[in-house]
Amino acid sequence: MKSHKIYATDLDNATLDQFYRALEQDFSVRGALMPDAHLGYSLPIGAVIATSGVILPSWVGYDIGCGMCAVSTSFDGDQVRRQAKHIFTAIYRAVPVGFSHNRSDTPWDCQHIPRTPVVDRLLAKNGLKQLGSLGSGNHFIEIGSDESQRVWVIIHSGSRNLGHSVASHYMKLAGGGKAREGHFGFAVSSETGCRYIKDLNFCLQFARQNRFEILRRVVTEMQQHCDGDARWSELINRNHNHAEEKDGLWIHRKGATHAEAGMRGVIPGNMRDGSYIVVGKGNPQALWSSSHGAGRALGRKQAQRQISMTHFNDSMDGIVARIDRTTLDEAPAAYKNLDTVMARQKDLVTILHRVHPLINIKG
Repeated sequence: MKSHKIYATDLDNATLDQFYRALEQDFSVRGALMPDAHLGYSLPIGAVIATSGVILPSWVGYDIGCGMCAVSTSFDGDQVRRQAKHIFTAIYRAVPVGFSHNRSDTPWDCQHIPRTPVVDRLLAKNGLKQLGSLGSGNHFIEIGSDESQRVWVIIHSGSRNLGHSVASHYMKLAGGGKAREGHFGFAVSSETGCRYIKDLNFCLQFARQNRFEILRRVVTEMQQHCDGDARWSELINRNHNHAEEKDGLWIHRKGATHAEAGMRGVIPGNMRDGSYIVVGKGNPQALWSSSHGAGRALGRKQAQRQISMTHFNDSMDGIVARIDRTTLDEAPAAYKNLDTVMARQKDLVTILHRVHPLINIKG
């Protein structure tokens, strides 16, 4: 078996088998499995694999550039608490969630960013209407406070339909004309490989701009009810679905956060337990990565069946959030214990702050 490191301790056989099958590919060099790992498509969520000369769209996934954005602010925590319900309602008005997008294009100067006609067609269709929209699933907007009562705004979102369409296009090409997942990739020196890398990098920047736009809107809405502003110069942005070249290898991270030495990041838990602000240690055994969250303990359908609304409601005491059957699959009980996950990656990151939620916005 090729060199690998597993940081998770409660993995099911299906997740391990999926990881090992990926490692067995001729182009795979070494891998790591983060402590929040669970079964995914083609590659486990929480997997990091280095390849030689090959890049795989399915190992990056559909939500290219999905990731976290966080910024501390000068808002007063007590004032935010008093105005929490008003802020909650205002954010839902300002930021489209779920499958919704903006009615008109969101301005973004992206003409200088290299891309292929594949992206141009998607942008012309409705791509720029998606900038500043949250999406669904586990994407969220959270306002919380840390151990010093400093207020933070934290965003989890990605490249929306643009990234999904780009991923689907290249997965189909890699799979020989069939839109399927699997261990199908491109030589990085090939024409198609170069086109994918170009569009991948565009989607990474699109996802980053999407989070920035959401963050701008959230702070603007907060300012209608509270005094303060974001400390923009200290903004953290880190994605967890990408591939990048390092030392002649291509590092694929699918649901894993880049964590070079000194690199700040965000590791979220769930709607109740909030997030950790961390700094990477640059551990080469982990392929310079960390977990991207707590990881799911229950699948979405399983969570809907097993978690009661009473338990969900009781677990969210004191947090302003949408607590109903539409978000039941995102209940805290659907996720692994965040503190346990953090304890398993002491060699990967150093904790700077713990942010506990005051307001949570879900798609």
